Amino acid sequence: MPTYEKFDHHSAECRDDIVGYYAAFRDKCPVGRTDAHENGYVYLTRYADVFQVARNDALFSSTRAAGNLEGTAIVIPSGPFGGNMQYPLELDPPDNVEYRRLLDLILSPAAVDELRPMIARHASRIVDEFIESGSADLVEVLTNPLPSAVTLDWIGFPEEDWMRIGRPIHDVFTSEPGSERAQRAYEGMAYMEKRLAEIIAERRANPGDDVISRLLAERKADGSEFTDAEVFSVIGIAITGGVDTTTSLTGSVLVHLDEHPEMRQQLIDAPDLLVDGTDEFLRRYGSVTAMSRTTTADTEIGGCPVQAGERVLVPWFAANHDPEVFTEPHEVRLDRDASRHLTFGIGTHRCPGAHLARAMFQEMIHQVLTRLPDYKVDREGVVGYASRGNHMGWDVIPATFTPGPRVGDRIDQFQGASHDNETYDVVLDAVDVVAEDVLAITVRAAGGGTLPRWQPGAHLEMRLPSGRLRQYSLCGQLDDPSSYRVAVLRERAGRGGSEELHDIAVAGRELTVRGPRNHFPLVDADGHLLIAGGIGVTPILAMARSLAARGRPARVVYGGRSRATMAFADELTALPGIEVDLVPQDEQGIPDLRAAIDATAPGTAIYCCGPSAMISAVQALCDELGRRADLHVERFAASDEMEARLASTENNKPFKVELARSHQVLDVPVDKRLIEVVREVLPGLNYDCEKGFCGSCETRVLAGKPEHRDEVLSDAERESCSTMMICVSRSQSDRIVLDL
Repeated sequence: MPTYEKFDHHSAECRDDIVGYYAAFRDKCPVGRTDAHENGYVYLTRYADVFQVARNDALFSSTRAAGNLEGTAIVIPSGPFGGNMQYPLELDPPDNVEYRRLLDLILSPAAVDELRPMIARHASRIVDEFIESGSADLVEVLTNPLPSAVTLDWIGFPEEDWMRIGRPIHDVFTSEPGSERAQRAYEGMAYMEKRLAEIIAERRANPGDDVISRLLAERKADGSEFTDAEVFSVIGIAITGGVDTTTSLTGSVLVHLDEHPEMRQQLIDAPDLLVDGTDEFLRRYGSVTAMSRTTTADTEIGGCPVQAGERVLVPWFAANHDPEVFTEPHEVRLDRDASRHLTFGIGTHRCPGAHLARAMFQEMIHQVLTRLPDYKVDREGVVGYASRGNHMGWDVIPATFTPGPRVGDRIDQFQGASHDNETYDVVLDAVDVVAEDVLAITVRAAGGGTLPRWQPGAHLEMRLPSGRLRQYSLCGQLDDPSSYRVAVLRERAGRGGSEELHDIAVAGRELTVRGPRNHFPLVDADGHLLIAGGIGVTPILAMARSLAARGRPARVVYGGRSRATMAFADELTALPGIEVDLVPQDEQGIPDLRAAIDATAPGTAIYCCGPSAMISAVQALCDELGRRADLHVERFAASDEMEARLASTENNKPFKVELARSHQVLDVPVDKRLIEVVREVLPGLNYDCEKGFCGSCETRVLAGKPEHRDEVLSDAERESCSTMMICVSRSQSDRIVLDL
């Protein structure tokens, strides 16, 4: 007889502490069996097990037939909307491929970039409607209306339908089963289905320039049309997936930022942090907490035998909080590389709307932080979802804020997230030795002209000839729009990037760069203490120069191994109004950080950039002295494992790629990734992490042998040569044919 655990992902215990609930079972019985709901199910708690099940569609099916289910197969218990199949979610490969392609067409990074002005326009309009009031339920006035308006406007619903459909979608996920609210939600969903069928019929008869008309015009691989029912199912997924998931995520983050005002201030001071931090918020507060599969043959998961026909709970939330993958997973760390999160799923069923969700989330957070920066949540009044079993979020978020003005047509769109603003080329103009093992490198735009503006604290990402990516703080003149300057320390025991740049740095050399981006901005304050260690002086120099130019006094504490190793010491000491303490370790030991911080008044902005040990020491002191709110630090971190897989071009060889559907043959050179070459001719290509983690760019291989460099495919999948991740992988054969 099987042993059953008292596990229920819809229980009050899970709702009240979902992190602790999964952690307790992860420690006690990480893969187990419960008799809760219908005929019971097997539950998972570890990242590796979730990943294994979600990637194996042959053994763990998403179809209703596999479980002999009448209701929706992808949740436990099976969902109430049994009348309509949810394509492509309730299909396994290869049956889902044609429908997935439809969603990829309209939700690719390029397609979403075109939607960003519309998203900003709706966000600005919606905030205008309540900003003068000074108080509101943020779910009712913002986090539900914005995704509803964007999604339904984009698809082609008239304005009068936006909230008539958007509110019931929210109610489906938040209401108690069997309640009057749940009944109203189902009635609202029935209205949505009626209107969607009508609009599809209208577009079939009279095509326009809209999403539905585009999908109706597409053809399957055999040349046949998609039926109205098939398009209905695909669009239905786009609507329900586009509305409440983003509502939930945004609400959770707004509550988090109210509970962590120092993080809110970080995002206000450095808006670029929101771009990189979005995946960390998705990891921590992903709204879809779990889905399900049905086992098709006897097998085992994590040592637990599972029989054919058993249902398996696949909890993305538990995977995202596995400490084996994410250190201190209950914490939000904006500098964490959360690329491996599974909030959007993994593999063939990975959420195709990931880019749209990010865009809507970022625009809403941007609007709140710029127009309602002092909002305060009434934490006694917040109401969460009735269950966190399949979805989590907030139903009510009462908040107060300082009333503000309407902006009308003066729309402030969130910048920095577009995939259009990617990379450009620069040419090395000057290379100077400024200290022992330190080069100052000045670059200009390869085609001449001006470079993007920057502010103190900004960094530039450089792609080196090997493919390595490195970030270097800008330390040149702010008023020179024609050039940038960075400084690079040769780290002989490092990961190779600085040595490579030192070796190839000659005037006239071209490099590809991205940015500038600023995660370390200089804020206004009553005073500034700038602490630098070694090459960490580069952003500190730019800050000191800016403060001196504005007549603002500041103190710089600059430590280094010796005077000969301390770059830019002469430039710092020459700045008017800036007090500079140079502390060469071979002469004076290490800087007295406690004394430096003690000498400042509360409210003085404390900046620190340097070795990790120095930053950690400053953080500990500021915590001890109650000054953490005044502290600003920057660390540059990279994954050696990731870099080894992605960056080196040393063993690359050129090859040709044939795009079978597009009837094109392209050359892939040594120094370009396959996805870059394909994207030039197929701008609507869907992809996401570009690190080989997420599986969204998985592409069928029709001929040729891939060289796999991803972290998604199993050994058996690699050996089959039937699919590949084109963001990182290449070809072992001289020619490879893809189903594109």
